[in-house]
Amino acid sequence: MSLLEVRDLSVTFGGWRGAPPVHAVKRVSFSLDRGETLALVGESGSGKSVTALSILQLLPYPAASHTPESSIRFAGEEMVGAAPARLRQMRGNRVAMVFQEPMTSLNPLHTLEKQIAETLLIHKHMAASAARARTLELLHLVGLHDAESRLGAYPHQLSGGQRQRVMIAMAIANEPDMLIADEPTTALDVTIQAQILDLMRDLRDRLGMALLLITHDLAIVRHMAERVCVMTQGEIVDSGPTADIFARPSHPYTRRLLAAEPRGVVAPPDPAAPIVVEGEEIKVWFPIRRGLLRRISGYVKAVDGVSLRVRAGSTLGVVGESGSGKTTLGLALLRLLDAEGGIRFAGEDISHRRQGRLRPLRREMQVVFQDPYSSLSPRLSIAQIVGEGLKVHRLGASEAERRDLIETTLKEVGLDPAAADRYPHEFSGGQRQRVAIARALVLKPRFIVLDEPTSALDMSVQAQIVELLRELQARYGLAYLFISHDLKVVRAMAHEILVMKDGKIVESGATGRVMDAPDHPYTRALMAAAFDLAAAPA
Repeated sequence: MSLLEVRDLSVTFGGWRGAPPVHAVKRVSFSLDRGETLALVGESGSGKSVTALSILQLLPYPAASHTPESSIRFAGEEMVGAAPARLRQMRGNRVAMVFQEPMTSLNPLHTLEKQIAETLLIHKHMAASAARARTLELLHLVGLHDAESRLGAYPHQLSGGQRQRVMIAMAIANEPDMLIADEPTTALDVTIQAQILDLMRDLRDRLGMALLLITHDLAIVRHMAERVCVMTQGEIVDSGPTADIFARPSHPYTRRLLAAEPRGVVAPPDPAAPIVVEGEEIKVWFPIRRGLLRRISGYVKAVDGVSLRVRAGSTLGVVGESGSGKTTLGLALLRLLDAEGGIRFAGEDISHRRQGRLRPLRREMQVVFQDPYSSLSPRLSIAQIVGEGLKVHRLGASEAERRDLIETTLKEVGLDPAAADRYPHEFSGGQRQRVAIARALVLKPRFIVLDEPTSALDMSVQAQIVELLRELQARYGLAYLFISHDLKVVRAMAHEILVMKDGKIVESGATGRVMDAPDHPYTRALMAAAFDLAAAPA
């Protein structure tokens, strides 16, 4: 008997007060054995995460409902309709889950130590000292640097990749029988991706753990999974051994998915184009306070003497490991963080300009944040989120004109304008990312900081977004600071690259030169990790 058996699973959202029901999952069936990895693959909104949440009965009730035929059996025990007390015993103990968005899954009011140790105290009844030692061991396992000093840190003090590693540490704390990993490496750079995947594979082999992997990254599927189920529009349309699916896909959708990835290179920039943003010796140091009086004992040098310039119509790519200072650099350029050094926008020194005097420039400087869910207000509809900037900057002569601008922008990023009155929680992670991009693009800015804008998107949508960003750049002469760990996307987007490590630039230059013939050992390690992950078989 398989460890997990899913039979005829169907999930419906809504369907009350006259609203049409949304059939998110339709008669899905699959099984998973101990020691095996099964990948659920498909575009955003295909039903992958809903299927995974159903296993632990984490879907909101009564918003979501199963059909009477739906059955999910774990170790022979029916999960659909199980008692809440029994489900609590299973969650985090025998079945654990790594969620897609770490910032919204971690408690902002609790330290890392408290959150990781909580599951050990509840399920293993460990003493506090033993739980602390195990917490440190787990943080070392998932590659979090300087783990001892991080125990008292809060989620907002970590980078996106570091938060994802904390989530993985929490999930594997009790050595579960099955791990559900929903986009477990989305926010991680390629070197840490390889480490985390190797770690999960080692745990799977050592503990006989089953692994259900949900991802849009086909390189990870090839690297990790023995079997694949391909989902679209809530149904499994193709399934089988990974090697067979990659070599001989039977369904047209699978063939299209395998063929989709960002391709091509950007058109050469105009070397005489005006400089939009320029930074000189930018420094962002965060104080480390210790002791009863919270005296400063040192500094975290998040950005340490970085200089750069971005011209109109060009893209500067910024790559490096999580915590290297990429996002901090982008926020400093936008004056969303205090920084030392010179920052010029369109020739004007804005380094010391007060926030009130920066407001007229905010329309021309926009950002797409890394985590789309935490950056979108759950209380506002998509139309309100995208249109908020139009109202603030008084764009559009009327409400009808603003609505037209909103719907046009939603079309540009591949969203149905009819969804404008829905709310963020009704969209998949990838769809929420497109809303975040639309919010920035609707103002037609001159400079956009794109912080991992394609990290939550499947391959086919990645290619669409890259093409869209290149088209908009050519049409409007936009300047981009493109922060990403996905080197395929960086190659397709960036004219030049900065490679960052520990807050400093270790290498920079034209994209082709840096990627094909890197000089610095760290850059060579990044490129080698990306190549090995893409090429490695399951």
